[in-house]
Amino acid sequence: MLININPILSPDLLFQLRSMGHGDKLVLADANFPAHSMNKNVVRLDGVNIKDAARAILSVFPLDSFVVSQGGRAANRMEVDNNPDELTDTHKEFIKSVKDISGNNWEVGSIERQLFYEEAKKSYLIVTTTDARPFGCFIMTKGVVKPDGSVWVLEK
Repeated sequence: MLININPILSPDLLFQLRSMGHGDKLVLADANFPAHSMNKNVVRLDGVNIKDAARAILSVFPLDSFVVSQGGRAANRMEVDNNPDELTDTHKEFIKSVKDISGNNWEVGSIERQLFYEEAKKSYLIVTTTDARPFGCFIMTKGVVKPDGSVWVLEK
């Protein structure tokens, strides 16, 4: 066991998170997401829901302020088909997790489902959960950790 490391973060997942560099993307996916056909780098979190997985990952994963400075979002949700503004319970839980763990200044954007799939194919890692609620898929872009351990924030 390790101190202050969420036990949801398995050795395999910690290795992948540590191996990622600035600008690499992580997909956090629900149980129905076609992870293995999208990407060869998949870590399973069986028995874990999106909220708990997001909170564990964000406890060690810096979000990318450079993407934000360019008008994008460091965290994005998959849009509901034919209703892009709808926020599902899973979306609300993820947004709350981002705000609670990473800070209130982070906004969660949205990506249409087919475009989300294209982005997932280019991601560094897909983390699958057993959360079966629909449209519970998210993409996070990794930021930079400064020498003092704080997250580098680039102003717009």
